[in-house]
Amino acid sequence: MGHSKADKAASRDRVLQIAARKVREEGVTRPGIADLMKEAGLTHGGFYKHFASRDELIAQATELALTEGTANMERAAQKNEEAPRSGLIDAYLAKRHRDSPATGCALVTLGAAAARGDRHLKEAYEQQVRAYLDLLADLDGDSEDARAEAMVTLSAMVGAMLMARATAGHDLSDELLKTVADRLKRHVPGTPASAG
Repeated sequence: MGHSKADKAASRDRVLQIAARKVREEGVTRPGIADLMKEAGLTHGGFYKHFASRDELIAQATELALTEGTANMERAAQKNEEAPRSGLIDAYLAKRHRDSPATGCALVTLGAAAARGDRHLKEAYEQQVRAYLDLLADLDGDSEDARAEAMVTLSAMVGAMLMARATAGHDLSDELLKTVADRLKRHVPGTPASAG
């Protein structure tokens, strides 16, 4: 008895979601087909019913991992209606984000891979950087230097998260998150940090 198109699509989506989580957590070189299919509850042999190659899966998973970040950042900004940029900074530089790379920002994990990756990965990464910059600049409204502030903010957040994950388990990790968040919020109009 064959599977319906809906079942096949659901299985494909499940594999893609698992692969995107693994890419955010481990990068593009680690996820193996056998492990991904096993975690999805499917056989290794069934992989090629859904994807032409591992490269195709990883490319699609990488794109998904990157683009899902935009929705997460938008939600974080919306949680603090009075100071959405501060809300986004607090959510991004939270210990919870540091400790959950599988559901976190893929820019952190994929930066080095994108720098030496193929054209597709570079383009997907750049597209996501641009999307985050646009989101951050929009939060500053009509500010004359909104784009420059967005670049500084994004660079600081991604860099701080990368270093905080690398030093997790040590006081330095928490210090990086707190210090960078406090410094970035000094530049946000109307927040207590900007007054001090």
